[in-house]
Amino acid sequence: MKAKVTWIVIADGNQAKIFEHDGPGKGLRALKELNFEQEPLKAQEIMADKPGRSFASAGPGARSSMEYSSDPVAVRERRFVEKLADMLNEKQQEGKFDRLVIAAAPAALGDIRPALSNQVKETILAEMPKDLTNIPVPKLAEHFDGLIAV
Repeated sequence: MKAKVTWIVIADGNQAKIFEHDGPGKGLRALKELNFEQEPLKAQEIMADKPGRSFASAGPGARSSMEYSSDPVAVRERRFVEKLADMLNEKQQEGKFDRLVIAAAPAALGDIRPALSNQVKETILAEMPKDLTNIPVPKLAEHFDGLIAV
């Protein structure tokens, strides 16, 4: 009987690491070709212009500043996580993994859920609303005790 292949996705809005686990006692193997990263940016680094000003309806000549209609950092991070979900959808169709564990920062986890296909959602063994992206690889196994036999 073939061992079930479990992928562990560790992500936040700017980086994602994927590890493979293919049986008890075999540990986690980093899939280096599937690590993604984008430079974290602040809103002022994304938006070149300041929001404009508009005339207020209160009186003649009254002006007030406008606000951005969305948070550019959140939009950029959501797009990053959606690209990650697209890759997971593709790799699941190729049969690269049987089960999936997702450990992601809460906002990233909330963004990835709706972007996953129903087939990928069916493979999810567990979700962890934790940002583990800065945990050293040898310490990662501790966070998955009880889920998989690392």
